[in-house]
Amino acid sequence: MSDSAKTADPVAKRAKPRDSGDIMWEETDNASGKIGAELIADFVTRLPKKPGVYRMMNGAGDVLYVGKAKNLRNRVQNYARGIGHGGNRTARMIAETTQMEFVTTHTETEALLLEANLIKRLRPRFNVLIRDDKSFPYILLSGDHEAPGLFKFRGARSRKGDYYGPFANAGSVNVTINALQRIFLIRTCTDSFYANRTRPCLLHQIKRCAAPCTGEVSAEDYAELVKQTKDFLTGKSQEIKNRFSKRMQQASDDLDFETAAIYRDRLAALSHVQSHQGINPQTVKEADIFAVHQEGGQFCIQIFFFRTGQNWGNRAYFPRADRSFDEAEVLNAFVSQFYDDKPVPKLVLLSQDIAEADLLAEALSVKANRKVQVYKPQRGEKRDLVKQVHFNAREALGRKLAETATQTKLLTGLQEVFELDDTPQRIEVYDNSHIMGTNAVGAMVVAGPEGFAKNQYRKFNIKNQELVPGDDYGMKKEVFTRRFARLLKEHGDLEPSNQDNDETVHEEDSHADESRQTDTLPPWPDLVLIDGGAGQLSAVREVMRELGLDGKVALVGVAKGPDRDAGRERFFMPGKQPFSLPLRDPALYFIQRLRDEAHRFAIGTHRARRKKDTLKNPLDEIAGIGPARKRAILHHFGSAKATGRAAVEDLMKVDGVSEAMARKIHDHFQKG
Repeated sequence: MSDSAKTADPVAKRAKPRDSGDIMWEETDNASGKIGAELIADFVTRLPKKPGVYRMMNGAGDVLYVGKAKNLRNRVQNYARGIGHGGNRTARMIAETTQMEFVTTHTETEALLLEANLIKRLRPRFNVLIRDDKSFPYILLSGDHEAPGLFKFRGARSRKGDYYGPFANAGSVNVTINALQRIFLIRTCTDSFYANRTRPCLLHQIKRCAAPCTGEVSAEDYAELVKQTKDFLTGKSQEIKNRFSKRMQQASDDLDFETAAIYRDRLAALSHVQSHQGINPQTVKEADIFAVHQEGGQFCIQIFFFRTGQNWGNRAYFPRADRSFDEAEVLNAFVSQFYDDKPVPKLVLLSQDIAEADLLAEALSVKANRKVQVYKPQRGEKRDLVKQVHFNAREALGRKLAETATQTKLLTGLQEVFELDDTPQRIEVYDNSHIMGTNAVGAMVVAGPEGFAKNQYRKFNIKNQELVPGDDYGMKKEVFTRRFARLLKEHGDLEPSNQDNDETVHEEDSHADESRQTDTLPPWPDLVLIDGGAGQLSAVREVMRELGLDGKVALVGVAKGPDRDAGRERFFMPGKQPFSLPLRDPALYFIQRLRDEAHRFAIGTHRARRKKDTLKNPLDEIAGIGPARKRAILHHFGSAKATGRAAVEDLMKVDGVSEAMARKIHDHFQKG
């Protein structure tokens, strides 16, 4: 039985459950108007003493916190009493709570798994959140082809075959695949490339592929190579090494020196792989090792992946967490979320003793359908491995803090150069790209305290058909109209002196500092850099005046210097004379970086659009012609050009083309 915080009195009537994704949450009417601890206390008497998950929400319906409990009533009662919850973080969270929802589970293990799923999906502000949670790459040894191939793979495992991983990054996968090519000569080409070969490709010539496509190796011998690859990827590398050594010796005894040389080269490649694994554990075959380090109010969690006794790379994470959390709490929350959508190894080693190690091990065992161990090693090689991973976490966080400090200095430099009221937290840079007015695009890149925020980049396909081709002013107007009209619609008007009117920003508990450490930048820019001079700046100001934003956002035009020399840029600001910066000014270098990134993004977007237009088929412009009918027409006539010359009677001979459609196609090409 689950309740919600929308209850007027202790005997409030029940409502039908509401479906939230795949979870059933039960709601009741909220007529009490209570908030915070008073609201939470109003719930305690109606909650069951069962395991479950709770959500705390604010007046806007945003989820503030997701938690799990072995006993929902006791857990929520602690919030109402203020017991066991120190620090301003929890106090703020309780004060902002205007609604709660609950769901019961059969066991605490189920509650832990559900909590991790909800945190990753809802990203509550007061939970520990994983940032940069991109999928990990795998190696796929395909199983749906007569000659299996090796491929780098991400995403859902829809293709038949064997998957090996995860690897920390694409670079680790590429290194491993290259090594496997040298050792086992497995193909890496696409199936279509394989099907159209009439002679071996270059990879066969440089001894990276056995060339099963042209029969250079028999099906039986290639199958043996595939088996050896599987053995290597499942940890039997020493057996393979011994097998190669014996075959090399046998070939040498038989005076077959050419074959012996082949096995010699493969042995050398195998030894090279084994000697370049970095950390080479002797007692750890399959494990993920987590280490956490805290410094300067930030956390870093370093993960090393070991599979089949080999080091398959490492990755550093910088989770978003309040300073009131200790390292063990952050590590506990991180690991429980990390495996929500990833395969679980047999062993998880930690740098800290966490309070819920047994519960986490049980939950991961349920997920993996086999026993999983989770603990902090106390001695031996495993402890040494954890120390090494922790050292990497400390070094990674040190680099991160140094970069952040440098970025802060650069932002402060921009504040001084452009005489801004505050250090900019969000900088937007705009550029256009086109060729003689064709495939025109506008681009926006965003930078903040942690560098470029690529998930905030935006592109604008220029849609105004009335613009004169190459009209840079007109394109700037369209881009800024669309961008800032949408900002007004989604986030309301902007005060000229203070973008954030939330009074909680100025609390003495450093909530403002905390908000700046999150992975979300403020929606409104503090500074806008425009690629261009006085003309572009004037065009942009005209748009801002029409939107009622003139003077509310700092605008700067960045014009290239004489002969487009870097370092001689001129800066244009409303109400000020144009000026330049000293050649070696760090702020100038920073502005050049920002402008170059905008230029790179704009050029890349333009090229992608131009390439798409180049590949566009005239048949795509005809309504009623989908992929199947288009394929049939091209198979019949050979090309769109030949289709354009065909008569109506000839078009009607194509399967699926009626007389009306044939006339439609004929008329389209005649008009063109």
